Order: sequence, then structure tokens, then C-alpha cells
Amino acid sequence: MVASEKSSHEGKRVFFLHPSALVQNEVVSELAQEEFEVYTIKDENKMCKALRNYPDSIFFANVNEKMRESAWVELIQMIHKKPETASVGIGIIAASSDEDTRRKYTELLTLQCGYTVIKSDTHEVTKQLSTILNNANAKGRRKYIRIIVDKEASAVINLPLNGAFVNGIIKDISAVGFSCVFQDDIGLKKNSLFEDMQLRLQSQILKAEGIVFGSRKDSYEEVYVILFSQRVDSSVRSKIRKYLQAYLQHKMDEELK
Repeated sequence: MVASEKSSHEGKRVFFLHPSALVQNEVVSELAQEEFEVYTIKDENKMCKALRNYPDSIFFANVNEKMRESAWVELIQMIHKKPETASVGIGIIAASSDEDTRRKYTELLTLQCGYTVIKSDTHEVTKQLSTILNNANAKGRRKYIRIIVDKEASAVINLPLNGAFVNGIIKDISAVGFSCVFQDDIGLKKNSLFEDMQLRLQSQILKAEGIVFGSRKDSYEEVYVILFSQRVDSSVRSKIRKYLQAYLQHKMDEELK
């Protein structure tokens, strides 16, 4: 399963099948910035596998891409009829506001997540989809996406301590903070402020300010929880969300192979 197992009240996965370039490159990215857990898939069989694995998900069919209208209708009807995917919330994304096309889909199908027309104003489209997802309780009780990156060499923290940088491994991370461990316990005190932290997430290095929220014992390791301060630039949080989205998408792609 992707990242860490979650009960449904903690949020739903949102899948886009055969997204257009606009949806792939702009809308999905904007939704990720709003803390929705979004994925794109370009294969119907993989899509069906994903929905079987995560039946409490939301599925958007980009009906002007790749498949004929009849094939889209057949696929959506199949998802509804199969017991293992019957609870999936389904919506349609269309490139045209043609009323005949809208009527065909809405009369033939039950669309819990609506029929959204993609226009050039991606902000307005994102706003519409965000409203749909919030009404479907897509975030559950959580406010932020958090991923476990334990043992991932690509997620490292460098803390300025006593005139030098100390390297640690990030165990989990969200846009509000992270937990980490160090090879040797460095005895960080609660409420300690670090003004010049460096986070290395894959190839990018981010500078941020953080405060030690606390620590806990995890087997033989001391795990420190550090929250970003209010002074952290919004662009840093944006880059972290992009990292989270890319990480989750990669894990999903691996799972569906």
C-alpha cells in the first residue's frame, strides 16, 4: 500500500484517469497545494486495480481523453456495479460544455462528484473541484498530508549546532513539520529554535526555520519532532507539498506495476 496505511476518516485518495495536459500540469498540482491526496493514472486496468485497493476513493474520468464515449460509460458503470468498487465516488471532467454530452453522461450514470467543465481559467476549475472534494470529505479529519520517508536516503536534515551542521534522517514530513533521528543523540531541548535548517529532499535543498516540539523514544532511537515557524516562506511549504505529491505518485506507480 502507498506510504502508510490510513483509515478512511483520515482522507481519501483522489484519482484522475487519462488527465489532459492542463489537468495533469496545473489542476492536479493546485489541488495538491490545497492538501488533497491526488494521483494521475493513464491506464484503465491500473485504475481499476487502484480502486480495488482503495475503495473509499474518488475517481475523476477525463472523458475527452483517450477513450470513446461508450467505453467511458462502460467503465464507469462497471466501477459502480462491482461490489469491491461500488463505494468509489465518481465525477466527470469534460473539455466542452456541450449540453447533449452532459445529458448523456448524467442520465446514464450516477455521479456523486459531479460534472466539471474544464476552462482556460484553471484557478476557477480548481476551485470547483476543491468544493466537490470538500463536500465529499476528501480530507477526512486531517489538515495536512504527512508521508513516512523512513530509510529514504533522499530525505535528510542538516541542523546548525555549536558552529557546525549535524546530519539527520527525516522519518516523516508534512508542510507543517517533520520528525527526524540522528546517528548519535544530540540532546535537543523542547522549544529550541533553529533559524538556518537545511532540508534535502531528493535533489532540492530547502532552507527553513524550525522549533523543537518534543521527542519520543522509538526502539533505540530518540525521534525529534520539529515544526516550521511562522516565518518560513510560503514557497518552501509549496516545494514540500510538491515533494509529497511526487513521492506518493511514485509509490502508487510502483504499487500498480
